[in-house]
Amino acid sequence: MALMSLLSVLAVYMAIKEKDLIKAVIYSAIQSSFYAILYYLLMAPDIALVYLPVGVGLIPGVLIILISKTERVEKD
Repeated sequence: MALMSLLSVLAVYMAIKEKDLIKAVIYSAIQSSFYAILYYLLMAPDIALVYLPVGVGLIPGVLIILISKTERVEKD
């Protein structure tokens, strides 16, 4: 469980530091998948089954559509 927590924090850090917004969304989806695994390990499979499609599929999909309507790379 500690490894999943550490990997999720690492994914959040990489998402914050990334200038390419599509890569940042992918890192955020990776973080969401680690959270879903943590929910499952904490004996909450119902929350994990709901969080997985929303956190990995729906939210990144909407964000990618929104990023496609703006600029992909964040400027300094």
